[in-house]
Amino acid sequence: MSSPISRWFHQHIVRWLTALCLSLLSAGPAFCGEQLSAYLPKVQPSELFAGADHFGAIQGVPPIAAVFRGNDIVGYAYLNSDFTASTGYSGKPIHIIVGIDPAGVVKGIKLVDHKEPIVLIGIPQAKVVAALNSIIGKDLGRVAAGKERPPQVDIVSGATVTVLVMGDSVVRSAVKLIRSHRLDGGTAQNVAPAVVEKRMLNEAKTESRDWKTLIGDGSVRSLRLTVGEVSQAFLTAKQPEAAAHPEDPTPENRFIDLFIAPASVPAIGRSLLGDTGYQRLRDRLKPGQSALIVAGDGTYSFKGSGYVRGGIFDRIELLQDGQGLRFHDHDHTRIASLAAEGAPRLREIALFVIPDDFPFDVTAPFELQLLVQRSASGRDKAVLPYNLGYTLPDDYVSIERAAPPQPSVQAAAPADGPVAGDGDDGADQALWISIWQMNRGAIAVTIGALLVLTAIFFFQDWLVRRPKLFAWVRNGYLLFTLVWLGWYANAQLSVVNVLTFANSLVTGFNWEFFLAAPLVFILWASVAAGLLFWGRGPFCGWLCPFGALQELTNNIAKKLKVPQVKLPWGLHERLWPVKYIIFLGLLGLSFYSMALAETASEVEPFKTVIILKFARQWPFLLFATVLLGAGLFIERFYCRYLCPLGAALAIPGRIRMFEWLKRWPECGSPCQRCAKECPVQAIHPEGTINVNECIYCMHCQELYQDDQRCPHMIQVRLKREKFMALSTPASRGETPEKRPKVEVTYKGTPIKSPDAVPDQPA
Repeated sequence: MSSPISRWFHQHIVRWLTALCLSLLSAGPAFCGEQLSAYLPKVQPSELFAGADHFGAIQGVPPIAAVFRGNDIVGYAYLNSDFTASTGYSGKPIHIIVGIDPAGVVKGIKLVDHKEPIVLIGIPQAKVVAALNSIIGKDLGRVAAGKERPPQVDIVSGATVTVLVMGDSVVRSAVKLIRSHRLDGGTAQNVAPAVVEKRMLNEAKTESRDWKTLIGDGSVRSLRLTVGEVSQAFLTAKQPEAAAHPEDPTPENRFIDLFIAPASVPAIGRSLLGDTGYQRLRDRLKPGQSALIVAGDGTYSFKGSGYVRGGIFDRIELLQDGQGLRFHDHDHTRIASLAAEGAPRLREIALFVIPDDFPFDVTAPFELQLLVQRSASGRDKAVLPYNLGYTLPDDYVSIERAAPPQPSVQAAAPADGPVAGDGDDGADQALWISIWQMNRGAIAVTIGALLVLTAIFFFQDWLVRRPKLFAWVRNGYLLFTLVWLGWYANAQLSVVNVLTFANSLVTGFNWEFFLAAPLVFILWASVAAGLLFWGRGPFCGWLCPFGALQELTNNIAKKLKVPQVKLPWGLHERLWPVKYIIFLGLLGLSFYSMALAETASEVEPFKTVIILKFARQWPFLLFATVLLGAGLFIERFYCRYLCPLGAALAIPGRIRMFEWLKRWPECGSPCQRCAKECPVQAIHPEGTINVNECIYCMHCQELYQDDQRCPHMIQVRLKREKFMALSTPASRGETPEKRPKVEVTYKGTPIKSPDAVPDQPA
């Protein structure tokens, strides 16, 4: 009865999944369109411009709408997320309608939609909106022309990153719109100089320099502050409460020594990172992409803790040409020390790769803004900005002078045409293609590794007959997964990927979001294919870096005679569902708040152990250490009972269409050897393999082929040997009495007949 039901289930589930995939592929582009039309009805014209009474038609790409007072156009309305990224802690865009006049002055701002947990729970939205409104009245036309710095929004204690993301997205989107010349009817301002100087990076200069030289010629710029100087600055800013709470009671002590240098400049990068470190950086960077070294020492950390909680470095911001960038943890690499001769030992050294969608020119002046945060009264914090300016020394650039370019026809595009000017749209559209092209080497290695794993599975019978060879293959592959795939390439899949995908189906699916991470996308594609053939085993047993670390450390523990704990079957079976409960809880929480779900997903130690390589605060380190420590006594303890990603993969893994793990009729009744020796106890005492828990380590398949340990195979061997002994040719003059006696043993005990083989070995 179960067989027809199973076939019906498989057929209908596969058909449903196929239909779902096709619908997603066809619906994807529709989800990615501009959203001004969806949010504009939530705003009254008078909220953006005083006295305005109606909106005009939505026009152009990205869309804008004219705002009218009677028959006169007083300005335009647009949605920030249509022009630039505005993702906050929640992982979802923050949508803000902005009113801007033809001169580039912001006249009104309306927060129309967000999923930020810090605002939804705890911080009054009115307080955040009031901070955002500090941009109203700012002339962003001067910012777009490079005549002024971007305005800084007021900081809200407890919601620093959220407010900064909102302010940055409003400023960046306004600058992009102004530079498209759609506000002035397509006529560009005559701001071009008579002669244009084009500064180009001179990559021929590659010689290394010592620290003293780098500081002396301006290759490395620094900002040095004492505790007393910062306290005095707070007093000057009329914030005496903050001035009264210094980080150190001695005013002369160092508050921070902050250093900045562009590591992508060959001579500077080679000097600070060393030849090997610089070459690794060059292999990582795409053409034209830049990277910065930021280092600090003293009582104040430029990193803070925001990047640990939400992945954003909220104390520093890169500023250039009216645009601002806050780094994320995936842009960051921790550096232990600087390679330059004479360089000081600094408490914090970070290498930041500037995302290629941020328009950064290393040859042009830029600034690193440091936000100094200090406790004031109660939970409130006071904030002071310090800007560290940087201009690349002329020694590293070559300068070309030419006549200014003539305005193009595109620059005079009408308001209902596409955005012209900076050409970012076309670049953004093919961004994922560029990323794949620049990661060709890593992609080739990953695909090669997946092909090797596929060969291991397809030729598993040949391999498991050679236990020593198979042990080398398995341990070698696990070591590759841990070191290269995990610690080097950071291609550790996470339940957060599953939650993001599930949420994207509801909020708007976009393939390019997932294609932007090539190795992760390839691994997910291979895992999806593997689910149809082998269930979750290929990932959990072979491609998970943290799982590989657990198994390798447990192997070492066994060699060191660390006692292994085997939980009673009843307790073990009741602990299985824990990981499913965790996953379902995270999935439900993600639909309420992705930010809270991401915080709760720290139940995965992957970020601590694999991505950040233990460079985290002590609570995260303690949690990860406890899990790894438990794995020394109970093999793959975390995988068995706590891993929500394993649970997420086990659910669709039930639809697998093939059965690759072979069993004898005697398995489980009466023989239970495989069940007792399964490293993760995925085999029921009755002999059935639970594919939801199986990690496809193939240990049971080794036993299946072993005629020295498997009772069924022992009987086959005994019968074969008896037949060979009895079939000696009579022409040799042998009589039954003269035939050589064959002694057959099992575990050192002589066995007189195949029937004497015990059904259940000791």
